[in-house]
Amino acid sequence: MATSRITLPPLLVSRTLASQLLRFYDYPDPRRPGRIIKGYDGPHAVRTARMCAAVAARLGHPPARVKQYQIACLLHDLGRAGLDRHLFGRIWSWARAHGIPTRPREWRALHPDTRYGRETEAFVARYRTAMDDAGITLDSWACEQVEMRLGYARRLAARLRTVKPLLRELGVAWAPWMGRVMLYYYYPEKLEGAQPWVRQLAEVLVACEQFEAYSNQRRGRDYYVRRREDLSEAFAYLQTLQREQILSRLVVRALRELAAEGVFDGVLAQARGRALTARERAFLRRPEKE
Repeated sequence: MATSRITLPPLLVSRTLASQLLRFYDYPDPRRPGRIIKGYDGPHAVRTARMCAAVAARLGHPPARVKQYQIACLLHDLGRAGLDRHLFGRIWSWARAHGIPTRPREWRALHPDTRYGRETEAFVARYRTAMDDAGITLDSWACEQVEMRLGYARRLAARLRTVKPLLRELGVAWAPWMGRVMLYYYYPEKLEGAQPWVRQLAEVLVACEQFEAYSNQRRGRDYYVRRREDLSEAFAYLQTLQREQILSRLVVRALRELAAEGVFDGVLAQARGRALTARERAFLRRPEKE
């Protein structure tokens, strides 16, 4: 795909720092000493971070905060370092096919007896035999893949403990709110009592990350069991999150306005691996329905 004329929302940190941060997604393979599992889909993290900074700036957040926020957005999937694309896809495709919740809050809604923070253990106890029958052995490595969704807070905390000293060496001042915004999609309850601006930045990350993911051809192919990317489905999901009060109308509207202005054309084209069609651009440019 020709990329020479693509315009992207800016990275507010240097490319060198962005590359150093993305290397934190690399993970030592516990099954093969000395082998490193390269971070999965770094371009998704970069595109999400670009979009998040654009939306945050549109909402009036000060430049210094937006720059710090973009660092958190670059690391928003850190809890998935070590993702085994094939195994992760098999586990969660199986779960979806059987109507099994894939996010902690959905799991707790269906299984309120599960102890808070022990969703991974509950999943393994309940489905080990069924998954074994399906040819998926829930050994320690497979359980790590389960943890990347149902135990995301625990896994993210462990990864942050590892990388924080390295962040300091890079001159990055890590603030507690940066970790909280990274948890919001899976654990909205962890933002209860947060300052409004922190909650809003958490919403922006969810909105942009999901909007990019719905346009991300690689993710769609690898583990969403998706054959094509559809902008209407992306906006429909954002509206679902708005009805669930995960996203505010203000955040969705800011994202939609920027998309209508063409600010995200470049990131969407990159995510899809092709330029937007005239029909897709027309869809993005149409006025929002009240």
